Amino acid sequence: MEPSTPSKSATTHSRVVVLLGLSLVLIIGSLFLTNWKDTDTIIVTFPSGTEIDAEVADTPEKLLFGLAFREGLPPDSGMLYIFETSDRHRLRTKGFKIPVDMIWVDASRHVVHLVEGADPCPQDPCPWYGPPPEKARYVIQTAAGFLKRERLVPGAELKFTLRL
Repeated sequence: MEPSTPSKSATTHSRVVVLLGLSLVLIIGSLFLTNWKDTDTIIVTFPSGTEIDAEVADTPEKLLFGLAFREGLPPDSGMLYIFETSDRHRLRTKGFKIPVDMIWVDASRHVVHLVEGADPCPQDPCPWYGPPPEKARYVIQTAAGFLKRERLVPGAELKFTLRL
């Protein structure tokens, strides 16, 4: 009796199963071996020494919605908008549920413009905040009252540290 050879379709089916299995192992392995997070956090240090954990808004969606729909901000936190280029960026508070302070910062991390207590805007028409008098690369939003507590002024230098 001669040994039987597997049919072509059985061999192809086996290869597909093996490839799918390897793909699944690679995907699961990459999830466990990498430190994946939804968002990056930058620690922003102010001249007084106060630090806030700022969630990074660096995608088109985050730049568009920012802190919209959030019920509040944890103490010593905020959002850091990072724009691709320095410009005279403007922001709105459409969909926000809390008032915020806004800090425009240039590429050298110096404060160029401040807005205290920007009111939430549940629906259009919503006011625009900015543009700053000088080009800015970043905007930081914090809970309203932060600027008053910090006594922050234009020209102050901030420090950004990536949380690892």
